[in-house]
Amino acid sequence: MKLKYFIILLILSVLLSACNTAIKPKEHVGEIYSVALDTIMERNQALNRNMEYIAIDMSNFEDVDKGDKEEILSYFREKYKVEVMDSTFEQLEAKGLYNPDTLSLDGVLLSIEKFDFKFNKEILFEGSKHRSGLGAFGIEGKVHYKNSKWKPKEVKMTWIS
Repeated sequence: MKLKYFIILLILSVLLSACNTAIKPKEHVGEIYSVALDTIMERNQALNRNMEYIAIDMSNFEDVDKGDKEEILSYFREKYKVEVMDSTFEQLEAKGLYNPDTLSLDGVLLSIEKFDFKFNKEILFEGSKHRSGLGAFGIEGKVHYKNSKWKPKEVKMTWIS
């Protein structure tokens, strides 16, 4: 009888541990945000022309710690070879990085307005890229986990100015 209970317990343990192998997106937030933000950055590359910096507004990023923020900033520094900072539009203005004569930034501002962990392997996001009043756009899309990597999926532009 004890052997029967032991075997049942063993089978349950194996089944429960097998169910626990799913990817946990909250353990990869730095990488997921980097993919979403880079998807935005790669759209409408005319806005990138002569940019002096990339500002990323991380003020509303959820579940992102200091290490994740540094991972995101480092990714953009290495890829785009410009100064990269965590800053809001208001902070850029206060630093003198907004040109009131041309009504534009000398760099680009990336923002994520919505970020939903809907499923283990798929995250929905909405974001935007801003250079000036006439040089900005918004997109929505998904980041999904496939072949051991987070990748963009089903990305579409939602507005443009």
